[in-house]
Amino acid sequence: MFWNNLAVAADFFVEIAVELVLLFVGVTFLVGLIQEYVPDETVKKLLGGRNRVLGAVLGAGFGSLTPFCSCSTIPLLLGMLNAGVPFAAAMAFLLSSPLLNPVIISLFILLMGWKVTALYFVATFTAAVTIGLLLDRLGFAGQVKPKVAIRSCCDGNAATDVRSRARRSASFAFTLFRQLLPYLLLGAGIGAFIHGFVPQELISRIAGPDNPLAVPAAAVIGVPIYIRAETILPIGLALTLKGMSAGAVLALVIGGAGASIPEMTLLSAIFEKRLLAAFLLTIFGIAVAVGFLANFVTAI
Repeated sequence: MFWNNLAVAADFFVEIAVELVLLFVGVTFLVGLIQEYVPDETVKKLLGGRNRVLGAVLGAGFGSLTPFCSCSTIPLLLGMLNAGVPFAAAMAFLLSSPLLNPVIISLFILLMGWKVTALYFVATFTAAVTIGLLLDRLGFAGQVKPKVAIRSCCDGNAATDVRSRARRSASFAFTLFRQLLPYLLLGAGIGAFIHGFVPQELISRIAGPDNPLAVPAAAVIGVPIYIRAETILPIGLALTLKGMSAGAVLALVIGGAGASIPEMTLLSAIFEKRLLAAFLLTIFGIAVAVGFLANFVTAI
């Protein structure tokens, strides 16, 4: 029995690890090219208009194109705020960036399918825009602390020819791949263990579609166990195969990616406690709402 489970886990690990590595490198290279051709200053100018609704939509859209690490998201958020970008646009960017970037969406398509991914994207994008505008309307813009210097890990270069841009994009993709390969393999390994050894009955009982508390519980649990999206999504796939509902998996990812401990640590240096608490509640609300909606749609 043990050796049979081990073989199943090993097959799962090899298959998912190869797919994730190839997809990660390709999509990250494309993200690097987007950054090369869309400078930060252009984005700040684009988002600085007077139409706050349009600014929030553009902020969420830009967030869906940015890299996923906090070392680039948080400094860019600071740059937006310090440059006078409307608060609604900045918050929509902050909400969408860790949840809707190309790597997350591509991995969701691979692991969860188009139907769940489309639902996830539309619901989360709409929530990011709406909540960004709501926080602005409620006066949370005054809850931002004075300027804080947080160094970005993404440095630019002067050369702008196509070859130089492609070379920097490739270097960007390779550097991130080298840094995050352990997380990719860790996620694939944990997912393989769950797939091969965790009884399906246990997962179905705790987080299956028949448990009304599975979605909110998954949203809370996602925060402490979250490492990277590349880690949590393979785990989510394994849990899905073991009986966890699609909604609970989405809640797990949204709760973890949107309010991870490293990101909240950085945000505590930027936001006052009231805004930080509102942000946390917002992430939890999005996770639960999208999770229940996903369960409803997949049950039809």
